[in-house]
Amino acid sequence: MRKVFGAVALAAFTGCATTQEAQKPEAPPAVETAKQEAPAEPRSKLQVPVDYYKLDNGLKVVLSRDSSAPKAVVAVYYNIGFRIEPKDRTGFAHLFEHMMFQGSTNLGKMEFIRLIQKNGGVLNGSTRFDFTNYFEVIPSNALEPILWAEADRMRGLDVTEENLKNQQGVVTNEVKVNVINQPYGGFPWLDMPQVANSNWYNAHNFYGDLKDLEAASLEDVRSFFKTYYAPSNAALVVVGDFEPEQVKGWIQKYFGPLPTVAQPSKPDISEPRQTKEKRHDKQDTLAQRPALAVGYHMPDVGTPEYFAMALVDEVLLHGNDSALYQQLVQKKGLTGDVAGGVNQLGNHWNYNGPMQWTAYLFHDTDTPTDTLLQEFDGVVEQLRSQPIDAATLERARVKARSRLYGQLEGFLGFGRADLLASFALFFDDPARINRLESELMKVTPALIQKTAQEYLRKENRTVLTVTPAAATASKTQAP
Repeated sequence: MRKVFGAVALAAFTGCATTQEAQKPEAPPAVETAKQEAPAEPRSKLQVPVDYYKLDNGLKVVLSRDSSAPKAVVAVYYNIGFRIEPKDRTGFAHLFEHMMFQGSTNLGKMEFIRLIQKNGGVLNGSTRFDFTNYFEVIPSNALEPILWAEADRMRGLDVTEENLKNQQGVVTNEVKVNVINQPYGGFPWLDMPQVANSNWYNAHNFYGDLKDLEAASLEDVRSFFKTYYAPSNAALVVVGDFEPEQVKGWIQKYFGPLPTVAQPSKPDISEPRQTKEKRHDKQDTLAQRPALAVGYHMPDVGTPEYFAMALVDEVLLHGNDSALYQQLVQKKGLTGDVAGGVNQLGNHWNYNGPMQWTAYLFHDTDTPTDTLLQEFDGVVEQLRSQPIDAATLERARVKARSRLYGQLEGFLGFGRADLLASFALFFDDPARINRLESELMKVTPALIQKTAQEYLRKENRTVLTVTPAAATASKTQAP
């Protein structure tokens, strides 16, 4: 189950603001007629076009041309996410994501959204562990005005007390609806990082404690914007049907004049090696059935073991042929499904820091947690005790490659933009996207076994359970 933060709901944006004509240096560029070319010939190996460069102000720019349809994706990623938001301001990165739709230097409240919608496009924004992103999928002929609009809000926000109070209310309501007043709210995507990690930056309630959200001040917002929402802390990606040199000219014209900002040192987000199993039970007054999640700390990003875990994920967890599904659902009938994976707020590739591989399920009250864990451990131990056979490895590779291609093609091309932006932002290397498949093909049975032995050991895991309040009450009342 993937949780998407910060979906742009029109109900969240009420009222209007007057466009600041006096500050407008020029009108938005006119929309030109799009050109359509014949689709490129399909290739048997992943080869995403990558044209990467940087502006003088530090903005990382990635262009990836695809003329198969007259559309384009514009994505702006800022290198600020949940992990490094200010202490005592939990949920602040997410709150600020909402502020980015409240009006900018030349666009009043709702005007950015109207600009996209009038041109037949869609837009969204989200806050993740390691970035906050904003993207639009538009017809190619609307590309220039959208680049202008993104540069306009990078230039400056309309940060007012009224806008702040409005969005504090919106985000507070999101927390109540999505977590506090929801059965299994936060399970396991919000709960697991808090109990599995020991470093505050990885372990705090990133969706936000209500008292912290309410305490955010106007000065907090202005300082946050000035520091992190700068070209020197951002990546801009354009994917789709466009003329590269023309787009480069627009990017230089609209983003080039923006000033660079020196970035503060990033905090230490490392996690110590876990040497003892952790257990945590969450009492849920709204849940009807118990739930179980098991999370293991992941290998470091980019290591051979990291790629091996992508195949371990397929072998154990994904599809009706997966080992955990076969054992817990098909053979034993202990649950109706087993879900999970790496990075519950994204995918295996678009994060850069400590992470858990997590499997979770819901079960009947008469099924003890220890019974489930015994069966779970039996499946995992097979992977740790002996190399997988050639057929299982090949099936895992096919599934992992299929998942990667599906992610790249997801949501009208946004999936490709997402990985390009992440790799530019984290590694200064968007071309990394074309090496993922070959890295998956290098994984051997021996490497999978070695990875499972180190990272799927009991001492490296956290067991998180959800106990329904009704079950707790009945135990209390029993003679």
